[in-house]
Amino acid sequence: MDNKLNQEFESMLEQSVEITEKQVKIKDAGKLQKNAYKLAETSALGSGSKQGLARFLTRLIGLELGIYPASINDLYTARGKELVPYTFSVPAINLRVLSFDCARAAFRAMKKMEGAAVIFEIARSEMGYTDQKPTEYTTSILAAAIAEGYSGPVFIQGDHFQVSAKKYAANGEVEIAALKTLIDEAISAGFFNIDVDTSTLVEIDKPTIAEQQLINTRLSAELTDYIRSKEPEGVCISVGGEIGEVGGHNSTEEELRGYLDGFAKELKKLNPNAFGLSKISIQTGTSHGGVVLPDGSIAKVNVDFNILRDLSRVARKDYGLGGTVQHGASTLPEDAFSKFVEYEATEVHLATNFTNIFFDLIPGEFRKKIYAYLDEKSAADRKPEMTDEQFYYKVRKNAIGPFKTESWQLPANQREKIGHAWEEQFTKLFTSLGVRGTATIVSKFIKPVMIQPEIKNYLAGGEDISDVSDLAD
Repeated sequence: MDNKLNQEFESMLEQSVEITEKQVKIKDAGKLQKNAYKLAETSALGSGSKQGLARFLTRLIGLELGIYPASINDLYTARGKELVPYTFSVPAINLRVLSFDCARAAFRAMKKMEGAAVIFEIARSEMGYTDQKPTEYTTSILAAAIAEGYSGPVFIQGDHFQVSAKKYAANGEVEIAALKTLIDEAISAGFFNIDVDTSTLVEIDKPTIAEQQLINTRLSAELTDYIRSKEPEGVCISVGGEIGEVGGHNSTEEELRGYLDGFAKELKKLNPNAFGLSKISIQTGTSHGGVVLPDGSIAKVNVDFNILRDLSRVARKDYGLGGTVQHGASTLPEDAFSKFVEYEATEVHLATNFTNIFFDLIPGEFRKKIYAYLDEKSAADRKPEMTDEQFYYKVRKNAIGPFKTESWQLPANQREKIGHAWEEQFTKLFTSLGVRGTATIVSKFIKPVMIQPEIKNYLAGGEDISDVSDLAD
């Protein structure tokens, strides 16, 4: 590490840390908490070696404070063995905008209720339109934990690490290679939970379930085997699979068994000793982002909770998985969330509502500026029958990356207002999903594995991941 740059960071952090060649010593934890935002801001808005060093130092500082990226695999495996009670479902939250502020709000909510069973995730598509590569996302989450005085395992997940059907059709080898490059980058950044999604390649027109799922199971197994080959020592990455695209028809037991049997067969061919999946994503009636009505409200959705429970039980009893995963849950009514626990969902993915809170609470002039940008840049996405409310709701995610700097530059009181709203929402959701008190059960099954980051991974570029359809919740 460059000594001059080290001194610059020591000064930036008000001498709360001492930086040596490969080590960071904490001198004043309180002062460090107060200045942790500078690490996240430099990571988000900086460039070159300074940006890379901010991200590297955040990992090192986190380790010194007992904050470390972790795999949730052992907790899910324990649930598959009926060792974990069905008193909670793990929320997996996608943070798209002001991720540092949003994560701070989540950690505040977790600390209040002694909760730890929470996953912070980002999809391949989201990395593109929000301009957040894995190293930046990890930095935002860990810096938020530092700022809030949180310690313990932090579960960071690659959501929908998905194969683009269009790109796969054009050149399958190139598309799979691109996904493997992203996996490399994510694991190096501390993503020790990855949802492999090749469900875009399910061939629903084939006559049998096995034939429909053949490409999906083969590529899921190939990517899982690849992940296993890249795992840091002592870490078993939690890998999730997906039966079919979210938003399609509801999943069936026949499809579940067809996918899991096919996956096991394909993985055994590649590596008989490889650990398989920890969970399985299914469809129960929801869709990503919800269905927007002409007035801008979200259509009500009928979730088939029986499918969640029944398929979770099959996945646990016959395959040893933690259970089923619910996608597209953000826009459901609040009274629905406790049902995920009642019906034994292992994991529940949430995203859209946190983005909605941001756009609802930003200053009106800023919103007008964003909408003017969308009128120009996303005009091709406007369908003749769309109202303004439907159009802006559909495309406003496309402004998150281009307006990242201006979002960071919002007045402190505005960011605090948004942060408080996020904290209130997280508190409600975490309470409904049974997160309260889960620090105890997490500590029982998740043992500390402190992976030292390599600085070379923080000073190099990453894959162009922008041209992928949006599939986050």
